[in-house]
Amino acid sequence: MIAALEETWSATAELGRALPPEAWDLATDCPGWTVRDHLSHMIGTEHGLLGDPAPPAPDPMPGHVRNPIGEGNEAWIAPRRAVPGAELVVEFEDVTARRLRQLRSFTPEQWSVPGWSPVGEAPYATFMMVRIMDCWVHGQDMRWALDQPGDRGGRGERVALDRLTSGAGFIVGRKVAPPDGTTVVFEIEGPDPRRLVLKMEGSRATEVAEAPESPTVVLQMPAEQYVRLACGRQLPEEALAAGGVRIEGDHALGASVVRSMNFMI
Repeated sequence: MIAALEETWSATAELGRALPPEAWDLATDCPGWTVRDHLSHMIGTEHGLLGDPAPPAPDPMPGHVRNPIGEGNEAWIAPRRAVPGAELVVEFEDVTARRLRQLRSFTPEQWSVPGWSPVGEAPYATFMMVRIMDCWVHGQDMRWALDQPGDRGGRGERVALDRLTSGAGFIVGRKVAPPDGTTVVFEIEGPDPRRLVLKMEGSRATEVAEAPESPTVVLQMPAEQYVRLACGRQLPEEALAAGGVRIEGDHALGASVVRSMNFMI
């Protein structure tokens, strides 16, 4: 986990060091957030995990903030909107270096302590797996806005896809809920390809080892498309209209699955 965080943070810092000043204010797929806001968000979260006091929340809150977690994020982001990008990179490198030193000092017992996490109360190690996913995705948010691909095929992407694909059974079984016997196959392309076969059994979508000769529907897409849909970075109708997802078999069912994929955590 420490190696994955270090790899992901290093790739994002390297990206930031090379950016011209005007690139920091490019809009991203997250409403209201620019490239700089994603880095500021990561900076703020790591400060908070170190126990550093949060700045006052802005008043009024911007319109893109919808919940208490968003309010907490905005408290760290707002005061950094006037900070040059180069200075943000220095702060990012400093706070992540402090965090890595902290994590390397942890005993096995500290990794097991339960506490708050975005997925509910969980051991600290589980929280850090979510942090890896979150930081890798935010790094990709920056790269998508900048049209600068990178940080692919490493530890961060592997952890992110592990977590994001773990929600596929909920998406198919609970959100779409097709009849028993339905088989939905996800074929995810990229440097860390995945093939998920989900079969409806007893009103649950269970992952199975092999697909039948003619599955009900197969959804083929690049990993970045899967991530953007799972994390709510793109509207499903836009992805379908642009051909970002190729559907074989029951097209209506496949489109319904795509429309239900926004389930980041």
